Amino acid sequence: MSLTLYFAPGACSFVPHCLLEASGAAFEPTMVKLHKGEQYDEAYKAINPRSQVPVLVDEGQSVTQIVAICSYLDSKFPQMGFLPASGMARAKALEAFAWMNNTVHPTFTHVFMPNKYSASAEVQADIKAHAVETYRGLMGELQTLVTSAQARGDAWLAGAQFGPLDAYVLTLTRWGSIAGINPEGYPALWAFVQKVAAHPPVQRVIERERLQLNLFKA
Repeated sequence: MSLTLYFAPGACSFVPHCLLEASGAAFEPTMVKLHKGEQYDEAYKAINPRSQVPVLVDEGQSVTQIVAICSYLDSKFPQMGFLPASGMARAKALEAFAWMNNTVHPTFTHVFMPNKYSASAEVQADIKAHAVETYRGLMGELQTLVTSAQARGDAWLAGAQFGPLDAYVLTLTRWGSIAGINPEGYPALWAFVQKVAAHPPVQRVIERERLQLNLFKA
């Protein structure tokens, strides 16, 4: 089997995992248990020296970083229309994708792993609290992406076809619930996330990764 995806349940690897499942192509989903430190094993570091997921391996060539992986899958499976083919529509889809990856995603990292940014427990607590409040606003921006797509009459965030933006919005909203933010407070966003979760290939990935969609606890 030429395609292998190294993933961790609930991580951003969920995004290319969904695209591969949607493509219908044969691939090997290989779990990396981050909580057990498997990403630091020498065998895995030979695939990705940065010890991160996801990694896509195609015919012995490795690709890391979800924007690069999803762009590669878009070109490998053009019939799926994961991203708009060209022009302004493609640019705007990539703009949203890059923003999710370079702004929303690292904000959650400040919530989930504040120890990466300070050795002080007091500073870590401040970093986390500030990041949670920032994330609330970012979830509002995610909701705006949803309502804007709906106003255009688009079935999915980048147009008529399911793609990486949709899977990423689900992931980021789920992370928000881990941060203690109730996704039901963003009704348009939450309804869209449930639609994404019900999409058959996404549903299969959720089952494989054994994910719970809403982890918010009052």
